[in-house]
Amino acid sequence: MPMTVRRFKNSELNISLLGLGTMRLPRINPDEAKIDDVRAKEILDYALAHGVNYIDTAYMYHDGDSERFLGDALADYDRASYYLADKMPIWMAKEPADLEKIFDEQLRRLKTDYIDFYLCHSLTKVHFARCKEMGLYEFLMQKKAEGKIRYIGFSFHDSPDVLEEIVNAYAWDFAQIQLNYADWEIQNARRQYEILAENGIPCIVMEPVRGGALADICPTANDMLKAARPNDSIASWAIRYAATKPNVLTVLSGMSNLDQLKDNIATLSDFAPITEEEDALLARAAHEWRMKDVIPCTACRYCMDCPAGVDIPAMFAHFNEFAMNKSRGRYAKALNGADPATLAGNCVACGECAPHCPQHIAIPDKMAELTKWEEKLIKQA
Repeated sequence: MPMTVRRFKNSELNISLLGLGTMRLPRINPDEAKIDDVRAKEILDYALAHGVNYIDTAYMYHDGDSERFLGDALADYDRASYYLADKMPIWMAKEPADLEKIFDEQLRRLKTDYIDFYLCHSLTKVHFARCKEMGLYEFLMQKKAEGKIRYIGFSFHDSPDVLEEIVNAYAWDFAQIQLNYADWEIQNARRQYEILAENGIPCIVMEPVRGGALADICPTANDMLKAARPNDSIASWAIRYAATKPNVLTVLSGMSNLDQLKDNIATLSDFAPITEEEDALLARAAHEWRMKDVIPCTACRYCMDCPAGVDIPAMFAHFNEFAMNKSRGRYAKALNGADPATLAGNCVACGECAPHCPQHIAIPDKMAELTKWEEKLIKQA
């Protein structure tokens, strides 16, 4: 079966429904950014041979080695046979002149005269304000007029109200958001997707498998999905979910080995959209994933008062919100707003609380785990 393609808005471009992300290419040393060119070239060649024609990179991926690798690896291919996406890291530009320096370096690394899809990288409210201050959109429009950029877009990491502000500020050709069946609710990807669709802006999907988290959800959720489609990988459900959305142009996946690539190609070459029944099943799977790390505290407070002053139910509640919503920022905010005397780090493991817990939680052990999180997230004096 050939790779499924979608027509890019107001153009003759047929874009592969699977896009090759180059943020997680195989490395020579797992602790270093340097790419293993031989293994990465196998991935790139296989992708191109099987219909993948959208290749996504960024200035800092693999500490710049991603762009260098692609420039070398694509040298033997017809430039018209694939579409390159790259990004401007506005936070790395100290003055407007740096925009030109970064862009020129990207062209040199990629060994190309133009970039098909160019993005303002990782827009947040703060980064977008910086873009306006530096005149980034105007700079990119000039590059478009020069033929060095074909289409202008942005990748996004903030709330829907900020997305609306960005969408209304300029005329965009496309946009890239984090979309998967877990973040559909957790990060309100639903509303982000709707904003793009309402404004006629094609959507590029990033993190469809949430950095690999949805490739192995949890035993309960895995069993549910395997029962429904025994021959399909767990990851394929996430890829199919994103690809089913009609305003999605391509689904990016940062594939670090051939097995992942082959699985994704098979999924989107014989593409079966998610049905209503499967959508409901994925909602249940997402719930199981959100709940898998939750501490089963009911806040009965039978464990209180703690001799060391720890507010045990409150600490569990803060952690559980983090476990369910996967937001470090919200967890850190909760911990920093709490009375320091009540934090888990004050636990002395006396064990007086545990015998009173109806849920049989090993409270001192859990407090030790939470203390490690506190040390990571609480602002040190």
